[in-house]
Amino acid sequence: MIAVFGTGTGAPLSSEAVAAVAGAGLVVGARRHLARVCSPEGAEQVVLGALAPALDVIERCVDEGGRVVVLASGDPGFFGIVRALAKRFGTERLEVRPGVSSVATAFARIGLPWDDAVVVSAHGRELRTAVNVCLSQPKVAVLTGPGAGPAELGAALAYRARERVLVVASALGEDGQERVERLTPAEAAARDWGTAVNVVLCLDESRAVAPARTVAGPSAGPAQWALDEREFAHRDSMISKFEVRALALARIGPRLGELVWDIGAGSGSVAVECARFGAAVIAVEKTLDGCERVRANAEAHGVDVRVVHGAAPTVLSDLDDPDAVFIGGGGRELPAIVTACARRAGRAVVVAMAALDRVPATRDALTGAGFACEGVLLQSSRLAPLPGGVDRLSATNPVFLLWGVRPPARTEGVPQ
Repeated sequence: MIAVFGTGTGAPLSSEAVAAVAGAGLVVGARRHLARVCSPEGAEQVVLGALAPALDVIERCVDEGGRVVVLASGDPGFFGIVRALAKRFGTERLEVRPGVSSVATAFARIGLPWDDAVVVSAHGRELRTAVNVCLSQPKVAVLTGPGAGPAELGAALAYRARERVLVVASALGEDGQERVERLTPAEAAARDWGTAVNVVLCLDESRAVAPARTVAGPSAGPAQWALDEREFAHRDSMISKFEVRALALARIGPRLGELVWDIGAGSGSVAVECARFGAAVIAVEKTLDGCERVRANAEAHGVDVRVVHGAAPTVLSDLDDPDAVFIGGGGRELPAIVTACARRAGRAVVVAMAALDRVPATRDALTGAGFACEGVLLQSSRLAPLPGGVDRLSATNPVFLLWGVRPPARTEGVPQ
């Protein structure tokens, strides 16, 4: 068996953990964990660094019938070593005794419940996912790592989410060394944080205490989408019709941790709906009254949408690369806008247009950027009441919807 003990956040090892170490043939843990225990004479110790060599040593010990004890920070089943051990050795060989995670401890220190928090790991991963989650969610815990700490997170958020507050928790549970500090993203970006940081909380404090709920973690997603146009403030019916929006959302595929651009946002209906799915969203709109309308619609639906005033493609150079893009405006500049967006989009570009003449150039721009392109003409008729309790069909304007999907990268040597 492999006994895994979470050491919590600075708490003394339990008597059960001490007894397990005393009977172990192999003790595995970080250097600070091993310094706190007295391994029996003849027992082997492995300092956790690279995971693969440690797992090889554990496998050898298990095959020889030895007893293995693994010491890990916090709760080892929460973004911890239990995942790797279970995958390598099977759950039936594990005895896990959790400690209190750094996330739970950090929220406890500031007196906030965290059943509605989103937890994202930036340890050994790209920081952009954590940044996008912080931009779209009001309560986030970020597990940090080298190159992805409070300074880097603060720098990424400083000009995008000034209303957010960062809570940096360091050396949790360590007598005389623990620090829990509230800062603006800009303040966090200006500091050298060293290696003692456990976790960073990113909060919209106006929404930090949410109503009681029955499902932990991020919202399960909107109960409805492709909302009626009446759900949004708009000018002169300049808004994507819900039939068009339904298919556009299906092809955009907005999701938590990703960034979506809405170009020529108008009322911002697509931007708002993408944000309701948990994506971080940037809405680009060239009119000032349109920008204010997007902000008002985002506020009315309780989501965060960053609004950029300006004309595409000029303003796009200053924006972070998106995962997906919706283009609902553009006029004569449409081919250039599609080309600029397709060069930078990670996986999809969706374009809505009324003019047939613009379809070939748009398709060429998508395929020229390496996207697989498909499209449809959407032409719907809605039921409309007539006097006498009868209905007629009221036709909406036809709209062409084209979408380009970036083909998955080929893996050399693997048959496709």
